[in-house]
Amino acid sequence: MTEPKRILVTSALPYANGPIHLGHLAGAYLPADVFCRYHRMLGSDLVYICGSDEHGAAIVKQSIAEGVDPQSIVDKYHALAMKDFAAFGMSFDHYGRTSSEAHRKTASEFFRTMAQKGAFTTKTEQLPYDPKVELFLADRFVMGTCPICGNESAYGDQCEKCGTALSPRELIDPRSTMSDAELVWKETTHFYLPMGEHQARLEAWIAEKTDWKVNVLGQIKSWFTLGLGERAMTRDLPWGVPIPEDVAAAAGVNAEGKVLYVWFDAPIGYVSSTREWAEQLGDPERWKTYWQREDTRLIHYIGKDNIVFHTLSFPLMLMLHGDYVLPENVPANEFLNLEGQKLSTSRGWAVWLGEALEAFPADYLRYSLLRTLPETRDADFTWADFSAHVNNELADNFGNFANRTIQFATKYLGGTVPELVDPSDADRAALEEMATFPARIGALIDQHRMRDAVQELMALGRLGNKYFNDGEPWATRSKDPQRCNNTVHVSLQICGALSVLAEPFIPFTAAKLRAILGVEGVRPSTPGGQGELGWADAARPLLTSGSALGTPEILVSKVDEAAIEAQLELLRTRSAAAAASTAEAPYAPVRDTITYDDFAKLDFRVGHVTSAERVKKSKKLIRCEVDLGFETRQILAGVAEHFTPEDLLGKRVIVVANLAPRKMVGLESQGMLLMAEDRGGALHMLTADSEPGSTVS
Repeated sequence: MTEPKRILVTSALPYANGPIHLGHLAGAYLPADVFCRYHRMLGSDLVYICGSDEHGAAIVKQSIAEGVDPQSIVDKYHALAMKDFAAFGMSFDHYGRTSSEAHRKTASEFFRTMAQKGAFTTKTEQLPYDPKVELFLADRFVMGTCPICGNESAYGDQCEKCGTALSPRELIDPRSTMSDAELVWKETTHFYLPMGEHQARLEAWIAEKTDWKVNVLGQIKSWFTLGLGERAMTRDLPWGVPIPEDVAAAAGVNAEGKVLYVWFDAPIGYVSSTREWAEQLGDPERWKTYWQREDTRLIHYIGKDNIVFHTLSFPLMLMLHGDYVLPENVPANEFLNLEGQKLSTSRGWAVWLGEALEAFPADYLRYSLLRTLPETRDADFTWADFSAHVNNELADNFGNFANRTIQFATKYLGGTVPELVDPSDADRAALEEMATFPARIGALIDQHRMRDAVQELMALGRLGNKYFNDGEPWATRSKDPQRCNNTVHVSLQICGALSVLAEPFIPFTAAKLRAILGVEGVRPSTPGGQGELGWADAARPLLTSGSALGTPEILVSKVDEAAIEAQLELLRTRSAAAAASTAEAPYAPVRDTITYDDFAKLDFRVGHVTSAERVKKSKKLIRCEVDLGFETRQILAGVAEHFTPEDLLGKRVIVVANLAPRKMVGLESQGMLLMAEDRGGALHMLTADSEPGSTVS
């Protein structure tokens, strides 16, 4: 028998500039935790690594805005993330941070090795510089007027109103978002990773990944179609991992003020955290077993905004370094919306994990999120669905079956497991079907189909409820005591299986059920510890006839309407507060005066959106087919962060019909949809009731 491969699992490092919210959990953390807990129960040699991503320009910007040093910001949110993750039941083997000395050493060594192998090129260029805060600026921290649509709040990488890809030099009157200062351009030299030179190698590697998610492969394909080009691996910033001075000197680059690019730095955090884990075990070289031996399965759990970095950039870094295994899979999830709207922390439209855990048990949140995971497309979390998931499924199915079985045995059978004697066909059939569930659920987990896996768990609960009802122990207790005993015995064995198989999904509730049933010696789903019983043992009866049951207790209490309304009110209050704060912001200034003749050149028409879909090559664009009455146009609308395609479908919108066509991400946009942007940056659709083709004047 071949020895099973060891498994190294990572979850995307959360950025340490704010608390963890439900969107984070649904993307990179809860699915990974289920996978890891399951494999520990199987007995797999597994290590689960995560940590805080603590570098980058956004941290610098926040520190300037708050008047504090960057370390104090990351210290605050690193501690908060650890606290909330622990309360939620995350089972990391190690949770590190990229501001640690171990990480600085690891990242520097990694960069040095790549440089010595000729992986980088250098390029000197003029880049935007803020003279007020004395910092070079990433494209995202430059803002100005879009040369295409006139949006005065376009960023240096893209206009979020029209979706056009931009550079800081293309903006009209560009300024710094750090201080609102006018830009100057200064010369600087950086190290680049020429990804385009290695595209064929990456394409050949990706071609082998036939079992990867379609949403992941689709995004990778779009990057290949556009061409990979080159990506800077260093930045001019006062906060980050300094580039090695010897490497800089060898390349003729002044190392002063230069740090590793956060997307070079951050994924190496997986390596440095694994090294810290090994050191804490007293076996400093053990990390190499998981990162540098070919018989390791490396799996990255991420959200869809990190796909390119984990499927192209980081694997290429690993390839060019030469000493590391490559990822076996990158099961990225899509985005989680909230109550029908895009989750937005700036608009106050988010559910913070710490607050939610004050209101509800962790397992309630875990279960509902698992039922809602955006595994292949965006999904919507609502508090009404949360209530239904807990009340109608977790309580009425899982909890009700366990409670009624244990209560019956306690009340009528002396609180012990009755003996199974001369089982009927129904008894044997129930036990035989129970025996299929470990493999059924486990296969789905291994396929990263956590939504289906948790529903299979509930199917076992439904099997138990139906069997208990069909057996009618309340009726057979007097007229056929052995049949009653058999029904309760088998029902308790199903409860035992549930207490094991529920562990990866709802670990706190599973542990409580095992304690009541007296099921002991189960292999832990968390790091460390031993146990004789593993995942596969849930296929057989775990309870011994005559063994005593513990005191029955309610496993799942129903959520009442008041608790749900309180959460909705919290959302409304927070959103209103965010809106009020933006309402105090100044209105955008009126643009330069034009004549009527200028205005008359614009042809506004009513259009009917007949189809809408996301553009795979862009995070911002939705491709619309718009019926103008006399013809149908393809229009690319840069509104994907504000609306879903379903929001646009069927709407009668206002179109700038005589705008010159423009190519974006390889597609031609034949017009523009008009939107209103409020002071908070939110877009609002402009619609009309008139027939398609009507002129607007």
